[in-house]
Amino acid sequence: MIRFFQFVLVVLLLAVVALLSAVTTMHFAIHGAEVKVPDLKGLTTAEATRRAADLGLNTSVDNHFYSVEIPAGHIINQSPVAGTTVRREWHVRLTDSLGPQRVAIPNVTGEQQRVATIAIRRVGLELGTTAEMPWASAAAGTVIAQNPQPDAAGVERPSISLLVAAPDTQSSGGMVMPDLTGQSFQVAAMAITHAGLKLASVKETPVSIPSIPGTNSNEPPALPIPAGAVVNQNPPAGYRIDTNTPIELTVAH
Repeated sequence: MIRFFQFVLVVLLLAVVALLSAVTTMHFAIHGAEVKVPDLKGLTTAEATRRAADLGLNTSVDNHFYSVEIPAGHIINQSPVAGTTVRREWHVRLTDSLGPQRVAIPNVTGEQQRVATIAIRRVGLELGTTAEMPWASAAAGTVIAQNPQPDAAGVERPSISLLVAAPDTQSSGGMVMPDLTGQSFQVAAMAITHAGLKLASVKETPVSIPSIPGTNSNEPPALPIPAGAVVNQNPPAGYRIDTNTPIELTVAH
């Protein structure tokens, strides 16, 4: 009987050791596949790619910004931020610097949208957001405002947003409210005024830093909202309005 209990005890001890070993192995299997995202800011794109690859991480350059502080070809920002724990083979999205702004912002106001788009891309800039607004003094498809303004300095993004004259849809039932979000307040306000509409009191909201997607998300990080940009409007885009409808804009500051 004593030998039987000794045998059972040995079996139990072996089972406990095996269980602990399995738990330890599982722990290292799980946590051994995790790494902390390194700080890639200030590195060249090639350096950042190599440093991330050494940890088993993938990278891609998703955005470009002008910067007077960070030399061209160096990383300005990253997502996820440095120190975030992620799994190996995670995708780190990078924003690199174009250096100081050296490209003159062309004047495309008064041009047809297609011609303006070609002019923007010809100087190495990108086409930003495009909105339409009824405009009695311009033919449909004509650029009636742009952001940034011609020859603007201190531009952050290498893109130009356009406000284009819409086809004349005004009738006894009014007109369709355009989407002005993403436009600068100056451009949106000018468009509202020239269309014969009423601009209500402007609301301001603090510029928020977009949240970083969770470790289980493959969604790209949201772009930061520049100060002075329209972030909301009332009535919303697509709503039918008339000249008596007050247009309320919410602007980032």
